[in-house]
Amino acid sequence: MNAHKRRQMYERLQAALPAPTTELHYRSPFELLIAVILSAQATDKSVNQATATLFQAASTPQAMLALGVDGVKAHVRRIGLFNSKAQNIIKTCRILVEQHGGQVPRDRAALEALPGVGRKTANVVLNTAFGEPTIAVDTHIFRVANRTGLAPGKTVRQVEDRLLKVTPPEFRHDAHHWLILHGRYTCTARRPRCGQCLIADLCDWPDKAAAVAAAGTAQAA
Repeated sequence: MNAHKRRQMYERLQAALPAPTTELHYRSPFELLIAVILSAQATDKSVNQATATLFQAASTPQAMLALGVDGVKAHVRRIGLFNSKAQNIIKTCRILVEQHGGQVPRDRAALEALPGVGRKTANVVLNTAFGEPTIAVDTHIFRVANRTGLAPGKTVRQVEDRLLKVTPPEFRHDAHHWLILHGRYTCTARRPRCGQCLIADLCDWPDKAAAVAAAGTAQAA
């Protein structure tokens, strides 16, 4: 995909959704951090169901510490890997209280030093809570970047680095949300909705025509 196509793609995504944001529910950087920790290998819907009660019980690191591991587990036990996630949340809250005055740090190294927080989670927090032009590459973005030809790469880090390089500066802040939502609802893994895709004519996916034809056949049936 050349630079002109990339710009057109982002312009269309921007026109369709001028102010994209995460589908996770949160009211503070701390709540966002906890929600993203919980979202690993879990759907945003299941995380939102868990945090609806968790954040009522504890919306600060201090309050979360008071709940303890078992208290956190009581709210998140329906989420995958809830045992390790609850432990990481309590460890993270202790570090936030003891080393950061109870605040979420606006620093990549400090964020990645927190238990349960990797580069992707740090990127989400930096972007969504603090407005940094980072791009957190998850499975959806990895797929969209490779399938469309926007920013091909064999690893998540390669795709992230490529996206940061080829995305025009004015689109970098929102690129993460546009691409994840596009991958979640349009450029899906098994049955991409190419017939309804607003950037289909810009996409370099070689199987695009077959996907459109298959969708048309299914609708006709």
